Amino acid sequence: DCTPTVIALALVSPNGEQYDSLLRQLRDRMEEGCGETIYVIGMGSDGGDWGLDDKDMEASVATLRSMCEQLDADLIPLRERNEAAGLVRDYLIRRCVGELDFLEVRVAVVGNVDAGKSTLLGVLTHGELDNGRGFARQKLFRHKHEMESGRTSSVGNDILGFDQEGQVVNKPDSHGGSLDWTKICEKSSKVITFIDLAGHEKYLKTTVFGMTGHLPDFCMLMVGSNAGIVGMTKEHLGLALALNVPVFVVVTKIDMCPANILQETLKLLQRLLKSPGCRKIPVLVQNKDDVIVTASNFSSERMCPIFQISNVTGENMDLLKMFLNLLSSRTSYRDDQPAEFQIDDTYSVPGVGTVVSGTTLRGLIRLNDTMLLGPDPLGGFIPIAVKSIHRKRMPVKEVRGGQTASFALKKIKRSSIRKGMVMVSPRLNPQATWEFEAEILVLHHPTTISPRYQAMVHCGSIRQTATILSMNRDCLRTGDKASVHFRFIKTPEYLHCDQRLVFREGRTKAVGTITKLLQSTNNLPSNSKPPQIKMQSTKKVPLRKEDGTIATGEDVATITPTTGPNTTQQVSE
Repeated sequence: DCTPTVIALALVSPNGEQYDSLLRQLRDRMEEGCGETIYVIGMGSDGGDWGLDDKDMEASVATLRSMCEQLDADLIPLRERNEAAGLVRDYLIRRCVGELDFLEVRVAVVGNVDAGKSTLLGVLTHGELDNGRGFARQKLFRHKHEMESGRTSSVGNDILGFDQEGQVVNKPDSHGGSLDWTKICEKSSKVITFIDLAGHEKYLKTTVFGMTGHLPDFCMLMVGSNAGIVGMTKEHLGLALALNVPVFVVVTKIDMCPANILQETLKLLQRLLKSPGCRKIPVLVQNKDDVIVTASNFSSERMCPIFQISNVTGENMDLLKMFLNLLSSRTSYRDDQPAEFQIDDTYSVPGVGTVVSGTTLRGLIRLNDTMLLGPDPLGGFIPIAVKSIHRKRMPVKEVRGGQTASFALKKIKRSSIRKGMVMVSPRLNPQATWEFEAEILVLHHPTTISPRYQAMVHCGSIRQTATILSMNRDCLRTGDKASVHFRFIKTPEYLHCDQRLVFREGRTKAVGTITKLLQSTNNLPSNSKPPQIKMQSTKKVPLRKEDGTIATGEDVATITPTTGPNTTQQVSE
């Protein structure tokens, strides 16, 4: 089973060999869950509740506590229930973290415009209920026009910290209401990073970039109970499914919605999630038992919890917070792999210099490490030194795979860095690519797609127009699958096989996976301009003969080649 949950009937007085086996099992499950797992005592191996008496339960808990001490982890009780044969208990086991370290889970927040995305994040992160007129969301907006319209147009970030006991540690400033991220991270053993995305259709490219470039572990789909499944709701759900991001649903505004309308919305939502395109198992979360069951089985990507909350009354908000605390990262990373970091934003900070932010894809990056930054417009990579590292605005000495961070770089201008570039270990010997093949599925297209069609490719933090050079079918329509040969039109990019991509243009949308990298930057692109030839004509020049008399020279035309962008610079392997 793919969920980081351990089920044990009893742990009463195990001998040395049994104890080592239990310890190994627990260590493996904690690695799967990136430092945490749920442990159930008193349940049979077939999943049925058997139960233990008080004496055996206490002995089993003592054994489990001993194993947690061996693994430097905390034992947090979740629930206790009485079955026919005795007690069954669930525990959350989470590894202890240092003051400058914490577990991180990224959650993308999507849904139609006016579904209450920013308002919910304001309530969760600032601990203050909304007044029903957008009071809570004002704390999250970054731009003046967002405050005036009440609509998010950029990718916003906010954090929710949990301590070892699962309690929220966010304490906004009493004067300005702002959050001190450094204090939150120092007190937290786990931090949920919310990626607040735009709901309006005209900001779809921003939402797609947030889903591909910020690499969310989970997706929180917001549905307004009064409006139902409208607008971009299905679009955002389809995007999450295409990128294989597990989805849970939050139905908002239940305080102002009539009961019959709410039931109709839930019925339509369950029908959508069960449809052949989704094939999810919807579960209405109504108590803490439901939270633990859904969180334990959520990694399988089939189960889809549905929460019903109100930002004004705070109804069921405790269940949502408990669920977020139990979520564990989906991907485990190894520190011994060569480091790789994708850039999703750049800044110029006075007194510091150029700063880049993004996500560490793999490996370990330390202070003063030398990395290769690229690709530049010619596909080259330049060595760069890491001057300082920040995680959630907190200075640290290293970052690992799966963690978001910001780096201050030495001796480079912000103008020479763009979104989509990467910082990689010199051990990788990186090559930029102009052309690649991908297996794509067309989700929607009004007519047909044929060679020489151009559209925007989103792949990780890369966002660039590409041309279809060829494909293994004459044309593509909605629902078709094909192997397609793409070529970037502006600059080469750093790609991997098996990367997911989104291909869109207007109402056209397709998703796929890169299968083959075809052309490195050793070959210049076909659209590179050839060196220009400029004719320069001189005037008649007076020439002196050997006898001192002046002779008139003929018109002299000289051919002077001007150096084009691709004539003098070459990219070496």
